[in-house]
Amino acid sequence: MKRYIQKIVQLLKPARQQKNEKPYEFIKWLTFANAGMLDNGNIYCFEYAIENLVSDKPIIEIGSFCGLSTNLINFYLRKNNKTNKLITCDKWIFEGADGGTGLLGESRLSHREYREFVRDTYIRNVTFFSKENLPYTIEVFSDEFFSLWKDAAVKPDVLGRQVKLGGEISFAFIDGNHTYEFAKRDFENVDKYLEPGGFILFDDSSSNSIFGLHRLMLELEKEGNYEVVIKNPNYLFRKKV
Repeated sequence: MKRYIQKIVQLLKPARQQKNEKPYEFIKWLTFANAGMLDNGNIYCFEYAIENLVSDKPIIEIGSFCGLSTNLINFYLRKNNKTNKLITCDKWIFEGADGGTGLLGESRLSHREYREFVRDTYIRNVTFFSKENLPYTIEVFSDEFFSLWKDAAVKPDVLGRQVKLGGEISFAFIDGNHTYEFAKRDFENVDKYLEPGGFILFDDSSSNSIFGLHRLMLELEKEGNYEVVIKNPNYLFRKKV
């Protein structure tokens, strides 16, 4: 929970100037009802990346929480008549959860109950807001997800549907473990499959992020294989052709 508390503190800081996404009424209703800790600048990045996808290859999201970003990505897919499959992964195991056996702070609720509540909330949110184009969500950590992706495995998702993993991807939203080490590993795994011209968006990657992820952004800028498309304030990269 430490990460989520820190993120809430960061979001309560004075607002930064951001590029504005189109004021779709649906987004206002979605963000009002769907729990999540999404920087508003990411919405513009979702819109830009999806409008400029170079193929109909899958989109992947690392970290799903309660489904806010998942539903936003799906909204822009529908709005732009894109047919890309959206595949996400999350295990809903949170930092400081004591292996799921301890209590939730001063309450009588266990971390295990909390995990199940958040997972169920995710399922309820996506089956309601994305009912026209349900995402596929695999209940694993990202390392295992990419291992399954490498093997082109066929796995059941949280809704009991079978989905075949593997192949190139067109866009990745990395929003799992926000430490430098984990995010770099997620990037390296995405890089193996991201098609030329494809996009990667990193959550909590701005220069004033409290998670240390900005260090990776500076490395990618210097590397030369990716170009920065947007800093809003998080980084959206495009893989060079």
